Amino acid sequence: MRTERTRLALVTAALVALALPAAAACGAGGDEPDAVPKTATGSLEELAAKVTCKPNIQTDAKEIRQANCETKDGKYVLATFATDRGQREWINEANDYGGAYLVGRKWVAVGEEKVVTALRDRLGGAVETGASHHSEGTGGGEGDHSGHSGQPDDSGHHGS
Repeated sequence: MRTERTRLALVTAALVALALPAAAACGAGGDEPDAVPKTATGSLEELAAKVTCKPNIQTDAKEIRQANCETKDGKYVLATFATDRGQREWINEANDYGGAYLVGRKWVAVGEEKVVTALRDRLGGAVETGASHHSEGTGGGEGDHSGHSGQPDDSGHHGS
């Protein structure tokens, strides 16, 4: 009797041990709605093509390339950077304006949270949320980022 219980316990343990990796593999599959794809890489044009956007280039410099994009999900700004440091400095400056940021390696997409979330389903990346210090732009939600590229004050806009 005791040998029978021991054998049953060993068989059960073995079955559980075999089933765990299979269950983990099923849980990690790309079929789940919450699965985020591997973070995309590439040029501004390559990233835009992955989300079916024809980029309207606003800044084309050595350090940063930036474009306005619009997809069925909404409008956003897509920027690529020459360096990781340049990207982080840009994000740190832009965070003061609030909004949602989808961040990949040397690229960022800025827009409303729903737009950024939709882009993440296709580009991967990590979502960051900026501080909401400016309350006057929160009424309708639309246009919160219009006119603001997220670029630091030395963006080339003069007049102050």
